[in-house]
Amino acid sequence: MWQPKLNVLLMVGALSISGIAHAGLEEGILAANEGQFEEALKEFRYLADKGYAPGMYELGQLYEGGHGVTRDYHKAAELYQQGVKQQHVDSMFALAVLYQEGKGVKLDKQMSVTLFKQAAEKNMPAAQFNLGVMYANGDGVAQDYKEAMRWYEKAAGNNYTLAQFNMALMYFEGHGVEKNIEKSYIWNTVAEYNGNLDASHSRKLDERKLMPAQITEAKEKADALYEKILAGLYAGEGRMF
Repeated sequence: MWQPKLNVLLMVGALSISGIAHAGLEEGILAANEGQFEEALKEFRYLADKGYAPGMYELGQLYEGGHGVTRDYHKAAELYQQGVKQQHVDSMFALAVLYQEGKGVKLDKQMSVTLFKQAAEKNMPAAQFNLGVMYANGDGVAQDYKEAMRWYEKAAGNNYTLAQFNMALMYFEGHGVEKNIEKSYIWNTVAEYNGNLDASHSRKLDERKLMPAQITEAKEKADALYEKILAGLYAGEGRMF
């Protein structure tokens, strides 16, 4: 008779703890942004001691950057590793970067790829982009332009501007896809809408290779694509323009 009520009480208690942790996290982030690192450390250490992954990650960020503490990449890596065990996506990304650079951990490009892939599969645009770069450069993996393009496109669909620009370059050079100046123009235009100046320059180079009517049509396609991306409706149709 009492079990359902107990379940409800436990659920409410869990929600209460989560709410407190979230509030403490926000206070810590605000303090860090204002340069009040002593206060930020207090909040993040409390949350980390409670096993709260976002708190571990933020504390790791302070150790990695040497903000309010002596810079300690090893300590940062330990905190990120704890976050990874809880499937915390920001911790995955941060630890991947440390493995990529050999800071606080042994240099291990393959581990970096593994962690970036974990974060990318959780739909983190920056991880999707970095994974694309590693495949394009053969960094920690065999060079694979098609796989690079696949990850760039996922990030581009999440409106990650650097990925949009790199997609344009891939189409311009014909890496992993058939060379296509119109598609290069389209993705450069989308990246330019997001303020990418390199894409703006590249788009002008594309124009020199297109007829006026082709430019008009490509601009219309770019506008439609950008609207779809902003609405969160892009699902990889870009190669079918």
